[in-house]
Amino acid sequence: MTHETGTPAPEPALERSIGLWQLALYGLGSMLGAGIYGLIGKAAGVMGNAVWLAFLVAMTAALLTGLSYASLGSRYPRAGGAAYVTQRAYGRPLLTYVVGLAVMCSGLTSIATQSQVVAATLQRLPALAGVPTLLLALGFLLLMAGIVFRGIRESMWVNIVCTLMEAGGLVTVVLVGVSFWGRVDLMEVPAEAGGIDLSLLLQGAVLTFFSFIGFEDSINVAEEVKNPRRTLPWGIVLSMGAATLIYLAVAVTAVSVVPWRELAAAPGPLVEVVNRAAPWIPAGLFVVITVFAVANTALLNYVMASRLVYGMARLGLLPGPLGRVHRRRRTPYVAVMALGLLVALLMLAGDITQLASATVLLLLAVFTAVNLALVVLKRRPGEPRGRFEVPLAVPVLGAAICAVLFLNRLVSGDWRAPGLALLLLAGIVALYAAMRPKRVFDLDVERLADETLPTGAGGQGRSA
Repeated sequence: MTHETGTPAPEPALERSIGLWQLALYGLGSMLGAGIYGLIGKAAGVMGNAVWLAFLVAMTAALLTGLSYASLGSRYPRAGGAAYVTQRAYGRPLLTYVVGLAVMCSGLTSIATQSQVVAATLQRLPALAGVPTLLLALGFLLLMAGIVFRGIRESMWVNIVCTLMEAGGLVTVVLVGVSFWGRVDLMEVPAEAGGIDLSLLLQGAVLTFFSFIGFEDSINVAEEVKNPRRTLPWGIVLSMGAATLIYLAVAVTAVSVVPWRELAAAPGPLVEVVNRAAPWIPAGLFVVITVFAVANTALLNYVMASRLVYGMARLGLLPGPLGRVHRRRRTPYVAVMALGLLVALLMLAGDITQLASATVLLLLAVFTAVNLALVVLKRRPGEPRGRFEVPLAVPVLGAAICAVLFLNRLVSGDWRAPGLALLLLAGIVALYAAMRPKRVFDLDVERLADETLPTGAGGQGRSA
């Protein structure tokens, strides 16, 4: 499209329509997801009645990194945020490439997994019992792609509905079980653990830390947030605070209603809690809530991945067409379509559980790199300060904790996840070698570094 003068029309910008409470619910929806509905049982098997303590320690670890992301979001509110700050801090395009695509891989495997979970859940309905799982999963993926293409406003409204549903399910668990509080020793741990010590806390924290992953998604919609320098940090803090309160209350309720050994063995831990505390509630209700919870996480991962790819394309790290914005819908439509195809291919590949586990390893490495990036940027003269600054100790401790969790995850358990992580890294490096984006990327970062965003109440100006 060109103007009458013959010059190309400027590329449209993403639409700034996300306010504080929408962003907080976006972050909360990313964290709550379906994980807590099954994770609580596994955590109880490790921590006993002290499972709430594992969530508290994990929250402390995650909050340090969350505060680092909040500070970086207030300094550099851009799509593809992790990739942008990594390049700005280290000036190493290969490292930036690995960071950006590792985050993208985590989103894609998550969407593929959640599509299969939704399909398997829908097959419980008599009308869909005979429909192949893959067909239902592809249909669900197409629906998610349509919503993300339609617009960020529509995606946020769907997120709000789903988040209220999944949060409502967890609040219901607490309300029906709160009368059981005080009936058990909340410091009781498995006998083989030998008491609460650092080793036990680390095991529990490693397991429950992943229920907080999702806060980092917020920075990738920075270019669609009103007044991002103020809204981004507070949106992250509010969502993490709300998730922590919900998790602690659910953990205490679960072990108060169901003995921790039985909770660990239950196929649906929270369904078992509700069945015992309030047998009058239909069991099918939590099936519906699970579908909404999983769908919400898939939607938000799709939004995150598409904005990350869009941001990296505009920085020269991925093919330019992936950075195109639809003139009417104001969404990165090429990125949305390309990611939908990749997720479909992942689902056709079969079991992706180990691939998802491998990307979790990569995410911990990303968190370490991003925390250290903030350390570098805070110590560099001339770097702009944000509206939400944190002490240097915050990113230092955040990096240390994420590194410890990464090493613990690396040396314990199945070797296949670390092996797949290395294969993913090799694939990313190969793609980098094929793209050779260094020169273009350096020029784009220099250009982006000189741009500023409006900081007024509306924050409606166009970003880079």
